[in-house]
Amino acid sequence: MQAFTTGYLPGFALALSLIMAIGAQNAFVLRQGLRRQYVLPIVLVCAVSDAVLIAAGVAGFGALVELIPGLEWGMRLFGAAFLVWYGARTLLQAWRGGEALTAGEGTQSLQRAVLTCLALTWLNPHVYLDTVVLLGSISAQYPTLPFAFGAMSASAVFFFALGFGARALAPLFARPSAWRVLDTVVGLTMWTIAATLLLG
Repeated sequence: MQAFTTGYLPGFALALSLIMAIGAQNAFVLRQGLRRQYVLPIVLVCAVSDAVLIAAGVAGFGALVELIPGLEWGMRLFGAAFLVWYGARTLLQAWRGGEALTAGEGTQSLQRAVLTCLALTWLNPHVYLDTVVLLGSISAQYPTLPFAFGAMSASAVFFFALGFGARALAPLFARPSAWRVLDTVVGLTMWTIAATLLLG
């Protein structure tokens, strides 16, 4: 019980506060949830990826990132380039509208959806800074394993809630105009994050 209160709960609370911030990965999960397309594989990819990154951070990988400044800058460039491309693609989709934005099952393949999710996760430097560097450094103040499991649990709970909870908004997104608004917001969010990566 003591390990639960001194390690698990702090890890859960801190990770949840970091993950809840609006970002490229969350926007993609939300969109997949609204489309009801490959929701389980997508949330599993996000949760497992976060678990691997959290484990790496707790194991000390965050120190490696801090010791190699060029590594962070390279991650920023790759991440920004991908986000610019994905944002442009999403904005173009919003501008075109039509059949691709119909609620329900879409034409995107499972492989493409998973690869996109992996790219939005592993090419995003913010993910490394949050899960690896920040959580990794803070974990030293708490019992290691309970803290790590708490952080991993927060990630899984959030992504499952986001992916499957999005269905409650399905009636709103039955209108093509709502999908256009969502895609516009997602595209602009991608570009904003890319700009912060390059200018930060």
